[in-house]
Amino acid sequence: MNKFKGIIPPVSTIFDEEGKLSEVEMAQLIDRLIEAGVDGLLFLGTGGEFSQMSREERLQTAEFAVRHVKRKVPVLIGTGSTNTREAVELSVHAQKIGADGVMVINPFYWKLTDDNLYGYFSKIAQSVDIPVLLYNFPNLTGQDLSPEFVARLVDDHPNISGIKETVDSIGHIRDMIMQVKRKHPHFSVLCGYDDHLLNTLQLGGDGTISASGNFAPQISIGIYRAFLNGDLVKASILYKQLAILPQLYKLDSPFVNVIKEAIKQCGLDISTYVLPPSAPLNEKKISQVKEILAEAGVLPAAKS
Repeated sequence: MNKFKGIIPPVSTIFDEEGKLSEVEMAQLIDRLIEAGVDGLLFLGTGGEFSQMSREERLQTAEFAVRHVKRKVPVLIGTGSTNTREAVELSVHAQKIGADGVMVINPFYWKLTDDNLYGYFSKIAQSVDIPVLLYNFPNLTGQDLSPEFVARLVDDHPNISGIKETVDSIGHIRDMIMQVKRKHPHFSVLCGYDDHLLNTLQLGGDGTISASGNFAPQISIGIYRAFLNGDLVKASILYKQLAILPQLYKLDSPFVNVIKEAIKQCGLDISTYVLPPSAPLNEKKISQVKEILAEAGVLPAAKS
């Protein structure tokens, strides 16, 4: 069973101006991230615009991603859905095409009973042999995955092997580590917010799946490697840079357009087209993106 750890960017899906997958530009982004030294790649997460895509578009993107990465790093495919049948089908497809694991968010329309939510994740885990990572994002789903609930799932399904915790509570992450990872050491606990990376590692967690990995992977990679080497001074210095970047995500909602603009500003000439209901950034917000990147030391400060 693969263990997912380190820095795993949730890769933006790059489209051309007609909303079609741009394989050339997508390949450039993937290659850049692998060359930067990431520990894995997640496709079709929140930032990958899966919720704006059709089933066919999700299948196409997953197939291209696995084909292009060529096992240079582990690949996770986001396969969550509002209905169990589709989530199962997408997960089986991900295994068939050679993905190393799937990441599954809970249904984001109904608030389910614990038994129905347990059934959803169980059916997905039983449908595949590859690792299944849970995706906890209560701000978007309206329903938290508690450590007690996750422990029950992991006890019953050995291939449920990790979680992305997109929660702004280090206490929640701590409890997930203490109650689940302590019992199941193979279980990966990865934070979803950039500014929880260092304290997640210090508590015994495994890394991050956070958006800044798309445009500033060197910062989170630097923190992770410094931590592994016991250089907490360097890790703390880099953390001060990383902690500035979440300001970007307040510029729009969904913020997928902000991430693509940041990728472009950081030197990769990609299309910043986003699928509706997202929309392109205006000039004012593009200027704000540049200012935040400069404040974090990712771009040179503008000359006055």
